[in-house]
Formats: sequence, C-alpha cells, structure tokens
Amino acid sequence: MLHEILLSLSGQPSPLFDSRSEGDAFPLVSPPEKALLASLARLSRLHTELRAHTTLISASHPSVICRAVSTAISSRHLGEFQRKILEVEKDILVEDSAYVGGYGIVPLSTIVREFSPWARRLEWLWETVRFMWHTDSQDRNQVCTGVALIDHLRGESQTGYVDLKEMALHLVGIAETAWMRQLSTWLLYGNLPILGKSDFFIQRDHASEDGHLSAVVQFAVHPELLPQFVTAHTASSILFIGKTLNLIRAKRSAPSANSSAGLSTSPVTLHAEHIEHLASLKSPISASRLSGAVNSIRFSLSQSTLSKLLPLPKILETLSVLHDFLLLRRGEFATALVSHADARVHERYRKHEPSTSRNQPSGVFRGLSMKEGDAVTALSQTLSELYSLQNEEDPADDALDLAKDLLRLSIKEDSNDKAAAIPPDMTEIDMGANISDVAFDNLLFPTPTSLSVQVRPPLDLFLSASDISIYSKIHSYLLGIRRAQIHLGDLWKHTFLRKVHPSPWGPPRSSTPYGQSRLKVGRQRDNTRTQQMRPIWATSSASLFVLSEIGSYFQGEVINGSWQHFQEWIEGGSPSGSRPGSAHSSKSKRSDHPLDTEITSEADFRRPGQTIQRHDPETLTAAHRRYLFCLVESLFLTDVPFTQALRALLTSVEHFLALVIRLESIQRNMDLETDEGVIDALVDYAGEERDVWQSLSAARASVEAGIKDAVARLRDIDDSRSGEGRQMFGFVKDSRENWSFHPTNGPATDPGLCQYVPRKASGVDRLLMKLDFGNANGGIGLGAAAGNFARMA
Repeated sequence: MLHEILLSLSGQPSPLFDSRSEGDAFPLVSPPEKALLASLARLSRLHTELRAHTTLISASHPSVICRAVSTAISSRHLGEFQRKILEVEKDILVEDSAYVGGYGIVPLSTIVREFSPWARRLEWLWETVRFMWHTDSQDRNQVCTGVALIDHLRGESQTGYVDLKEMALHLVGIAETAWMRQLSTWLLYGNLPILGKSDFFIQRDHASEDGHLSAVVQFAVHPELLPQFVTAHTASSILFIGKTLNLIRAKRSAPSANSSAGLSTSPVTLHAEHIEHLASLKSPISASRLSGAVNSIRFSLSQSTLSKLLPLPKILETLSVLHDFLLLRRGEFATALVSHADARVHERYRKHEPSTSRNQPSGVFRGLSMKEGDAVTALSQTLSELYSLQNEEDPADDALDLAKDLLRLSIKEDSNDKAAAIPPDMTEIDMGANISDVAFDNLLFPTPTSLSVQVRPPLDLFLSASDISIYSKIHSYLLGIRRAQIHLGDLWKHTFLRKVHPSPWGPPRSSTPYGQSRLKVGRQRDNTRTQQMRPIWATSSASLFVLSEIGSYFQGEVINGSWQHFQEWIEGGSPSGSRPGSAHSSKSKRSDHPLDTEITSEADFRRPGQTIQRHDPETLTAAHRRYLFCLVESLFLTDVPFTQALRALLTSVEHFLALVIRLESIQRNMDLETDEGVIDALVDYAGEERDVWQSLSAARASVEAGIKDAVARLRDIDDSRSGEGRQMFGFVKDSRENWSFHPTNGPATDPGLCQYVPRKASGVDRLLMKLDFGNANGGIGLGAAAGNFARMA
C-alpha cells in the first residue's frame, strides 16, 4: 500500500484514492486509516489537477506572463513536491529509522506528517492556478491578464506563512521578469512585444489610425493593464519614450534626404545605457526605482536626439498659433471669421429657404444644414482677409503662414461618437469629463463645428488629441461671446433704427401745405418709434456691456495673463508671482492651496536644475496640460450653472437681434407704403409690426433675465471661492486630474517632477466691481441696468 500511496502522490491514478471503489478495493483498511488517507488523497488530486492545468495554461493562455508563472509552478514547485516524494521513497527503501520502525513497519501517520506542509502549499498553488484560468468556465473573456496576476501575487506575498511568502515572491519575480521583457522591447526599440501584445498596457490606437495621414503609428495607454507599482507619471514617460523611438525610426526610414539630419546620436551607446538602467531593477520592483530608471532613459533621449527632433522654438511656435487663433488673441481673426460665417449662412438660407415666413425670425437658421465646404470656405476667406491686411513694409507673418497650414474648421461628427473619436489615454488629463456639456459649438454655424489644429509628428509627442479637443471647446466658448459682442455692436450701424433716415423734406417742398402735413405726420411717427426703441437700445447696451466685460476678463486677465506667465516659464525666465502685484505677497495669500505651496517650495529649492527640466519635452507636456487645466477652470467651463446661464443669454441675444433686424425691414416697407406708395397687397406689415413688438417685449425680458442669471452665478462663484478660505475650482478634484502634474507616489527628488505653477487669475470680484460700476443703482443687480440705460437715453 505504501508503494500505491507514493505512486498516487506522484500523479498516477490509483484505486486507493478512488471514492467510487474505495469500499471494494481495500476492505481491510480501518476507518482511522481512511481518515489519514483522506489528506493524502487531497494531495494526489491537487497534484494531478495542477499538472493538467499548468500544462493547459502554458500552452494556450493569451498572456505571456501567465504562461511564465504557470511554467514556473510546474517546473519548480511541483518539481520540488516530486523530489520530496522520491526522497521519502528512498528513505523507506534504505530503512531509515525516521520512517521505518520495528519489524519493518512504516507507520501511515509518519507519511502523512511528512507531507502535511505540502497540503497548504498545493492548496495555495491551486488557488493561484484557478485565478489564472477559471476552472469552472471555458470562456476566454474571463481569463485574467498578466497585470492582474502580478498584483494578485504581490498581495499574496503579505502572509504569515514563510513558505507561502517565498513561493509568492518567486512567482512575482518570474511574472515581473516576463513583464520587464515586454517593457524593455518598448523602451529600447519602441516596438510592442510580439508575444502577448494584448496583455501590454501600451497598444496601438486604432481609433486615430483611420483618420491619421502620417505613417507614424499612434499609441495609447490602457489603464486597466497597468501594474500597481507603475505610477501614472511613469506610464506617461514610458509612452513618451516609445513614441519618440517610433518617430525616430520613421524619420530614418523616410526617403527624404533630410529626414535623419538631426539624428546623429549612436543608438548602440544609448541602448547600452538604457539596458543598464533596466538591469538595475530587482524583483519585487519598486515604484520609485522604476520611475527613476524610466526618467533616466527619458532624459538621455531628450538631451541627445529629441532636442534636435523637437526643438523648443518649434513648440513655442505651435503654442503661439493655438493662443492667437484658438484662444482669439488676434481680434481680427474672430471678427473676420464671424463675418464670413454669417455670409455663408445667409447665402445658404437664401438658396434653401426662399419661402420661409418672414414673421418668424427666431430660429430661422436652426433647421439649416451646413456642409463641410461652407466651413472650409469660411476659414479660407478669413485667412485670405488677414493676409490682405498686411502691408508690403510689414515683415512676413510666420504665425499666419503656420496657421494656414494647421488650422481646420470642420463639421463635428455625431455627439454619440464623441467617446470613440477621442480614445481614452492615461497620459491625458480627464478634463473632458469635468467640462460642462453645454454646447457652444453651434453658435458660429447652425450645425456644430469645431476649429482644430492638425498635429503632425513630432508635435504629437507634445500635443495630444485630447488637448486639441479642449482648445476647440474653449474656442467655441470664447467665440460665442465675441460673436454676440460683434452683432450687438453692429446693431448701431443700422441708421434707420437709430435716427430719422432718410432726412425729412426741406424747402421748397416742406413749405407747401402737403409738405407741412407730411412733416408733421413724419415727426409724430418718428417720435413714437423713438420712444418705443428706447427700451430696445437700453437692453442692447446693457447686454453689450455685460458681454464685453465678461469677454474682456476672460481674454485679458485669464488667457493673456496665463499665456505670458507660461511663456516666460518655457523660455527660462522667472515668472513673478501668480498675478501682477502679488510677487511679494504674504505666505497666507500664496498658500491658498496646499499644492501650490508644496510645488513652489520645491521649485525654489531645486532652481539650479530647472533649465534642463523645462527643455525636456515631457516636462513641457505636463506643464502645458497643467496650464490648460487651470485655464479651463479660470474660464468657468467646469461650472455647469454658469455655462447654462451664459448659453441662455447668448441664445436670447441672438433671438433679440433677429427681431430688431426684422422690425427694421418691416418699418422700411411700411414707410415705402406711406411715403412712396409702394404697396404689397400680399403682406400685412402693420400686423407683422404688432407681432414683432410683442415678441420683442418677451425677448427683451428674456435677455434681462439672462443677464441677471449670469451675474448671479458669478456672485455665487465669488462667494464660493472666498467663503471660509475654500476655493471652488482648486487644482485637484480627484486623483485622475492630478496624476500627470504631481506624481505624489514618486520620490521627492524625482527629476520628472513638474515645476510649473500656473498663474492665478484675479478674482471674480474685479469683474463684479466693473459690472456694478456700470449699474447706476449699484447693488440692485445687472437686471436693472436696462432701466437705467433707458433713463439715460
């Protein structure tokens, strides 16, 4: 029976442990012996199942990491169990006194005691195998990933059993070695691993390949495939290194003669240095050591090849285009774009809606469908107009030439495909989830449009699709305000509404009785219209004042101030303070947010190394995303109530202006009927005028209500920011937003730490002071401004 026990423990089938034949095969086995054999039977079944499943996993599991761990379990740990069986068998055969007693008897309890420690070990190995491959399901979708296995094994190493801890650490070393081989392929050559590429956290970005014209493949980070010891900042650096190597390889393989002009650094030397950094990592891998090794490789590339491939002037040139055109620093661009877009809308309306009723000006363009060619033509005409404004004596406008090459105005796709258009990327801030869903992209055209910049390699190392999407949203937001300002300002160009036009008759016709009568009737009509128009002009003035102040605050204080501060930091200067006049402010004012104080103190302490870090492209990328993140919050784009109030105000102003322009057309036709006798029998202009005046009264009330709501929300924002020392729009809302800026999981001396501290815009209180100053009654609120302007008119 001893021989049968040892054979069964080795994985051979035996009737001794077969429950179906247990009572018939060995009738002389006593119940106590059956109880002792039960534990050995469990070991036999576990050994057999482990052998079968590890063979299956090693042969067919999609994860290379799981295959490596499965092979290690089979070859080492099950091999040790097999060697233990052979040792016991040998000791029994040589009649070792530890096993064999008097008369050559081998107690069964001794055998059970000898294998009892392996019961816990094989049970733990069986749970690990079941974690890798669910034994109760053949669904391949339920098979775990290599990263999940690494995290599971690292967690299992925290146990009170020394033997289990040693086994877990050994398997962790095997798994991390397999993972490091995948990582080294990416870090050294920029290639995805050939085996198990679906298990690696960096994969091809198939969503952007369809619309990408370049031969350079795009990549994205999949957060669900990141091990726990890889911080988000380290993942960003790893992606950056691989994308850089891919770009270098693409440039070297390009047929152009100048494609590799700046790539003179020997890759063999760089690879040797990189291999040393990776070889210094020991299992279990530490997050800080991995971050240090990745940062060393990144700085090695940045100081050698990437400094020529992606120079700092090229980055600044692209940022200037984004600031000038998408953030509307060039006022003439916004004016020309609005003008040509309106011309295209009216042209298409005249073609497709010739029979629309003229007494319904509200939303006459809402059902109008614009084509891609209309947007392209509007942008082309806008840039041509900007070129025509240049004089021969002026120097060449390189920024305008670059903008003509990069800017694209296109019709947006269906909003349901928005998530698919921009793939998730761990290297990007999750700002899209925080920006308000209120749409401003359908103000320029009735169909939603988007002004974007075409990012070509190597600039895609610095700017991502998510960054351009945020810029496009900011552009639509600012352009909506600027467009309303332009249209309200153009309202004063309508001379017929503003004064008596054409001028009344003069002598000698005015000296006749008919002339006197006509002048009297004309004066009465003009006086009546002037009195009726006073509230209209007052509402127009109030809305123009409010929108102008909000737009000036956004453009001057927030955007231009933040850009100048960011530009000084990039160029190596020392930006002074968070806003003008606050460079020597007290510590209490500078430490409104704990993150600012921490980063500022570290930046002051590590000032000698700032120049190299700022010229590192990934550090610039993290600083730019922080700048963009703070820009979004300073523009209140994350405040849903304010964006809703502002959008409602812009819609009300658009409806109000359409009614005023329609009223002008009706009054012109009425004057032609009265003064010149030009009668249109098919139109009742008097009835239309009454309807328009009723609609104007409702529209004016809607505009004033919109002004009240917008200013009230600004007051709420100001109260929320100043109340109890708490900021409504802090830098950090959750871990997803902060990860790419300040890697708190890394060491304090991490060379990849972003040193840039964004500029704080002046408080909303300054904007509210200007709005209150424009209100004659002070604290009543901006809704009463219309009445004040009416009294002043």
